[in-house]
Amino acid sequence: MTPDPGNVPLLTLNNGVEIPALGFGVFQTPPEQTISAVEAALAAGYRHIDTAAAYGNEREVGEALRRFLGRSGVDRSEIFVESKIWITDYGYDQTLHAFDKSAGKLGIDQIDLLILHQALPGEFDLTISAYQALETLLGDGKVRTIGVSNFMPDHLSALLAATSEVPAVNQIEVHPYFRQSELLAVNSEHRILSQAWSPIGGITFYRDGSHGSTLQDPVINDIAAAHGRTPAQVMLRWHLQQGRQAIPKSVTPSRIAENFDIFDFELTADQLAAIDDLDTGVRGGPEPEQITRTAFGRDIPEA
Repeated sequence: MTPDPGNVPLLTLNNGVEIPALGFGVFQTPPEQTISAVEAALAAGYRHIDTAAAYGNEREVGEALRRFLGRSGVDRSEIFVESKIWITDYGYDQTLHAFDKSAGKLGIDQIDLLILHQALPGEFDLTISAYQALETLLGDGKVRTIGVSNFMPDHLSALLAATSEVPAVNQIEVHPYFRQSELLAVNSEHRILSQAWSPIGGITFYRDGSHGSTLQDPVINDIAAAHGRTPAQVMLRWHLQQGRQAIPKSVTPSRIAENFDIFDFELTADQLAAIDDLDTGVRGGPEPEQITRTAFGRDIPEA
């Protein structure tokens, strides 16, 4: 059956821009695998691609986009491209230049969504000035919408007090073993879309944690069996039904297609609640309060 991008619901951001409810991520995808993975995702029907300057694969995402558009007849306007500014490039002028680097590597004039990759709690003035640069880029039409990633409630409060444009999204670690319910509620209060990175808990698979893999969880597997679906499909459906955007990643074409095939079944309220109850409160990624340029800084190459 031919994939139908029209199956994907569109979510309306707080500035009126629409984004597909399901995206495709390339976090930790090596550059040499990125082109084929993104091409497979676009062919499967995905219309939102999420990358970042710090991933080191923006150039390959751009190449995959060019190849797909060149042979498919799909218009560039139908593909939603998201990228992120890394902390090394925070500061007003530095962030303006970081846009040029990302846009140059992606090979596009306008980035659909550009966000700050992390808060810098110990240098929040740099975080503020970086976001003010995003506001300028938005006003100049170089980006269609702006946002943040891995911002906790206190980071959001400080940002909102110092800037004028409410972030359209906050991309955060959310999966059945780490739901971040308080943060989800704060995002919702401000009409900030929660984007779930590691939506099936992949970050827990290789971190030192006692809770193991969500793919092996008996509760999730029982729900999957009841619907004739895979555990990954159930977890992605959980996100969508609770109003989040999910950004799964894979380099395997069959799994890329499987993750897209989630629009023709529905979890019950009890099943959603059962997945909520799996929350361990244990984060798989780095603690947002521990992000510093000293510990996490890396130079982002020029385009």
